[in-house]
Amino acid sequence: MVGMTLFRLGYVAMSVHLQNASPSQTMTYKRFSQIRDVEAATRKLERIAVSNIQNCIRLLKHNKAHDIHFFRLSSRLVPLATHEELEGWDYIGAIKDDLTELGEFAKENKIRMDFHPDHFVVINAPDKEIFKTSMKVLKYHYLLLHHMGLDPMHRCVFHLGGRYQNKEKSLERFIENWALVPSGIQKMVMIENDDTSYTLSDCLYVCEKLNIPLVFDLHHHLANQEGEKWEEEWERVVKTWAHSPLPLKMHISSPKNEQEFKSHADFVNVDMFLDFVKKVEGSVEQVDCMIEAKQKDEALFKLVEELKEHPHVEMQDESSFLWKG
Repeated sequence: MVGMTLFRLGYVAMSVHLQNASPSQTMTYKRFSQIRDVEAATRKLERIAVSNIQNCIRLLKHNKAHDIHFFRLSSRLVPLATHEELEGWDYIGAIKDDLTELGEFAKENKIRMDFHPDHFVVINAPDKEIFKTSMKVLKYHYLLLHHMGLDPMHRCVFHLGGRYQNKEKSLERFIENWALVPSGIQKMVMIENDDTSYTLSDCLYVCEKLNIPLVFDLHHHLANQEGEKWEEEWERVVKTWAHSPLPLKMHISSPKNEQEFKSHADFVNVDMFLDFVKKVEGSVEQVDCMIEAKQKDEALFKLVEELKEHPHVEMQDESSFLWKG
């Protein structure tokens, strides 16, 4: 036992409270190619990227005001960054100073930030082109973190990938393809159990073999398991974080309803969350809980209000608490 566990809450990418602060404003390639002057079109993309990063800084200031120490950045900070038609575009040159400013604010205020690249990052794809594109997308994330001055280690969470008709073979292909992933990018990766293909046990198998931290998603586990109880595997989950400089991280969300069980609800069910909290209390020093809910920061604020009402919850600040059961 490690004494009491500190639970910290975070949310994803956008605020429903801050006006005009989207970190993922974009431009389609179609729109880009309609601008005759390529130079002007590129400048426009760069202006959107700067605006997205400045909005992230506004979001972090909002988070600081509410003691929120954990935040997922949008992967869409730089529109078209990995588009094959813009090969050779030095987008970093245009946003370097803004990235430094974002990273410095996060470090000064001890805000943990990470990414969740889109589902098209697939390392176990049999198709070499998909693998190559995945590497390109991960390199983009790596560069963003590097220029924020953040250690990229364990900052990108994604799923194991597709089943491709044969789950066992596809699991092994992930392990084989891992050898082709550059070591700097390997360090950046965390794996999350998903809601359709790979269960907690599947992910643990890979994480233990390759020394990758496992991000436990409770909602996904309820939607996709083969009878295994997550509580019985929790010790193994904790061990996958033993070599990480960051605290253990998990995802919390609630099903929208029985019919659309896999979809995220607007808010988090406090009882479902506290059931998790009670079961892991004392197993590890800290758990960072990323709220994946449609109402973003409002879901966090609502959950905090409900936690404050609970006799066994002792708030440490506006988004962190101890369980005194």
